[in-house]
Amino acid sequence: MFSCAAWAWLLLGQGLFWRSDQRLPHGSAEPEHWPTVAIVVPARDEAEVLPLSLPSLLAQDYPGRAEIVLVDDGSTDGTGDLARELAARRCGKGSRAGLPLTVVSPGAPEPGWTGKLWAVRHGIGVVRARGAEAPGFLLLTDADIAHAPDSLRRLVAAAVSHRLDLVSQMARLRVAGVWERLVVPAFVYFFCQLYPFRRINRGGGRTAAAAGGCVLLRAETAARAGVPDVIRDAVIDDVALARAVRRAGGRIWLGLADGVESVRPYPRLADLWGMVARSAYAQLRHSGALLAVTVAGLALVYLAPPLCLALGLTGQGGAVAAWAGGAAWAVMAGTYAPMLRYYRQPLWLAALLPVTAALYLLMTVDSAVRHHRGRGAAWKGRTYPAPRAAADR
Repeated sequence: MFSCAAWAWLLLGQGLFWRSDQRLPHGSAEPEHWPTVAIVVPARDEAEVLPLSLPSLLAQDYPGRAEIVLVDDGSTDGTGDLARELAARRCGKGSRAGLPLTVVSPGAPEPGWTGKLWAVRHGIGVVRARGAEAPGFLLLTDADIAHAPDSLRRLVAAAVSHRLDLVSQMARLRVAGVWERLVVPAFVYFFCQLYPFRRINRGGGRTAAAAGGCVLLRAETAARAGVPDVIRDAVIDDVALARAVRRAGGRIWLGLADGVESVRPYPRLADLWGMVARSAYAQLRHSGALLAVTVAGLALVYLAPPLCLALGLTGQGGAVAAWAGGAAWAVMAGTYAPMLRYYRQPLWLAALLPVTAALYLLMTVDSAVRHHRGRGAAWKGRTYPAPRAAADR
């Protein structure tokens, strides 16, 4: 019965998180004067994915002035040289040369900075130091994100026409292998449950979040909010960024992406496990009490319904338990279906959401274990043992 009550509230009282209709609006009025945009791409050992992502930025069909600054953050796989080569290849094709590219390197991060935010800070600083026309907007996008040709144009049109200071799209993650199909859509589903997009996009709301792979940020607002310095050690930097912008009086918008996709593969369960465990405990503010509440909540909401149904059907829990468990499981699957449609996956996977939730429960516990063993959040050879959580911003 508790699970049924929980799912009734989640269905109607959590900002309709399960709907997938928060998308960048088509047909936003285009500005008479297109603002200058600086695209900042932090990149550390990204030679594997760069050929799939950087050409899409170089090919942006943007009516105004725009440039790309790729910040090679101590790569050891030739990321910077490859980026220059990809830009040179496009220039040599004889067609539209594409956006200009600058590759810079910031050196090792100063104490108290995560590598990504240190790279972003350096990229923004390079643009501001040139003394040319100051950019009106910054597009912060990860090195594994591929953009449709009109992506930047649509982002800027939406920001200008709706007077938004931050426009972010949750990139469609790669879903190809068995484990990606089981884990990836649920990753976005759980994020939406934690940060309902409708509440984020409601003017004056308290909920704030962004998706770090694609963030268009008004440059004036970034300076007013002190970004990125004010969030310099945030592991969950996208949520921290959105909260900093909202505190500075900025208007934010977050939705699911069309035409913005991650090309990074996660073929093994271990790859996906590391992605989640890297920051799960930071999201809980490194609190044992919050960890216990989260584990109990996941068990009650996602694991109890199939267990109650099984006990009821075997005669050990009674008809009430069977009906309650079945009803809660049905609502659970129904709320997951829109996300599966968005990811173009078969709807029968919705019935496996309790299995995926059990995996996320174990990943969250493992994240806490890693933290208390001194390993903390780790990414490409760097470890951040005690970052501030997004909730502390």
